[in-house]
Amino acid sequence: MDTTMHKFSNGGLTVTFDPKKCINAECCAKELSSVFRTSVIPWIHLEGAPAEQIVRQVKRCPSGALRCSIKETQPQSA
Repeated sequence: MDTTMHKFSNGGLTVTFDPKKCINAECCAKELSSVFRTSVIPWIHLEGAPAEQIVRQVKRCPSGALRCSIKETQPQSA
């Protein structure tokens, strides 16, 4: 089993997965299968749903194996 931390990013959103923490509850895949695809590599597809929906799902991870961060956008100067 791979125990290396995995990082997935689309520029604005970054999701990390720590397989050492995962308890295989599969809440992510059962509730948001368009992003968390257990039968495809890479298994996290950030283009599968809006960032807000992905963040909500990551927060539901019972083990904390999934984490996310959103890149802050800088205000445009006039």
